[in-house]
Amino acid sequence: MDDKEVLLTQEGYDNLEKELEYLKTEKRSEISERIRVALGFGDLSENSEYDEAKNAQAANEIKIAELENKLRYAKIIDESEIDTKTVQVGNKIKVLDMEFDEELEYTIVGSTEVDLSQNKISNESPIGAALLGAKKNQVVEVNVPAGIMKYKVLSIAK
Repeated sequence: MDDKEVLLTQEGYDNLEKELEYLKTEKRSEISERIRVALGFGDLSENSEYDEAKNAQAANEIKIAELENKLRYAKIIDESEIDTKTVQVGNKIKVLDMEFDEELEYTIVGSTEVDLSQNKISNESPIGAALLGAKKNQVVEVNVPAGIMKYKVLSIAK
């Protein structure tokens, strides 16, 4: 397991705790019931239901261990310490993609909270890492597989 600090917002931390509680209670019970039912089918050597339930159990326990590790090394971002002078984890930023002349909005989050459907990008991603520390009106260059992209920081908010 990785003993690296995990940056989380309070919301992200709370969501991980809820997911962990669900996996430890409801999901474990559901899998245990599947195993119990599959045992009733007899011969385990040819019992695919039993094999599937045991695999689900193993996957659930791995996920529980991962979440416990993330929570153990979590550093909750103190929103009162987030400023809007420079881009940092927890900021909502608006940038101008200079190549396509398109405005984009991102929220910089720790890698655990990435959700591209909500424009939440990781501080470890190429764009997130390049934007960290940038000031309003600064142009940053991002090295991506397609080449170098330039973004101008238009606004930084909490």
